[in-house]
Amino acid sequence: MFKGVLVLSFIVAMRFFGLFIVLPVLSLYALNLKGANELLVGFLIGSYALAQMLLQAPFGILSDKIGRKKTLLLGLLIFIIGSAICIVADDIYTMILGRVVQGCAAVGAVAVAMINDLVDEDKRGRAFMFMGMFIGLSFAASMVLSPFLSENFGLDSLFYLSIVLTLFCIILLFTAVPSLPKITHTGTKSSFLSFFTQKNLALMNLSNFLQKMLMSMSFTLLPLLLFGSSLTLIYTLLMIAGFLAMGLSGSLGDKKGLNKAFLLLGIVGFFLAFLCFDLSFLDNAYSKVFCIVAGLIFFISFNLHEPILQSCASAFIKANERGAALGVFNSFGYAGSFVGGILGG
Repeated sequence: MFKGVLVLSFIVAMRFFGLFIVLPVLSLYALNLKGANELLVGFLIGSYALAQMLLQAPFGILSDKIGRKKTLLLGLLIFIIGSAICIVADDIYTMILGRVVQGCAAVGAVAVAMINDLVDEDKRGRAFMFMGMFIGLSFAASMVLSPFLSENFGLDSLFYLSIVLTLFCIILLFTAVPSLPKITHTGTKSSFLSFFTQKNLALMNLSNFLQKMLMSMSFTLLPLLLFGSSLTLIYTLLMIAGFLAMGLSGSLGDKKGLNKAFLLLGIVGFFLAFLCFDLSFLDNAYSKVFCIVAGLIFFISFNLHEPILQSCASAFIKANERGAALGVFNSFGYAGSFVGGILGG
């Protein structure tokens, strides 16, 4: 079953990659599009997340009804269409449209629910560690590839790469992911409202919202504050630090019962990171140093959170409601990304 987990983790990571790959440079390039201004660029950065926010729960519910694989296929095809629109865009409004269509491929929760279906409960911590590591790798790869590819081959190259990887995901979905077991549920279903009001789920939803909001704000700020610096070199440094934090959190969080401690440590890190961002606005020789330190602290904190959020949320969800409940959880995350883009802009 872990072969299927690895493949599904790759598919989830590629959906994050579609978001991550343009974030490190999008605010820089988008200002050159026709009709662009700072507010519209902020909306562009958050538009992907707005569509994801609205459709995560419907896709999750759909997957509970027609099956995970069919729902995943639908989402992957929609993502390809959105990427194609972004490639031909020469004004800010068409680019926003493309990112919105990309965001309509809201299948992250479906893949996570599929992992839950494949793996026994006592092995899910390990499974989500693998998923977190794949997401971390996609995050790291995007930070390194994004400035290099956009500088040498243009912004379009990022969307072409996303299309190729998505086609590969479709092939893997039907060749490497095993068929799901047939499960009959006899328990009663919770109301949809309970996914918002149940205390533990509500806390995880809020955590996901705030974490993704701060991520979008950071990616709006970093390229502009570091203009004229080597983004590839800086992002490589941040990638290494973040990946080490991801490994620490993923390997020790469930095993040592440190999930809550890592979440709290990450919150402290977010506070310190944005304090350094504030200092980076000072007009002196150390402003870029403060910005780099802010990015370093932020990515360490973000990657401490990432591998354990899904695992923590899944612990409070019934088996026959995974698609819907995880859809709500992911919707909160993408709502945060959208709000963060607007606030950053």
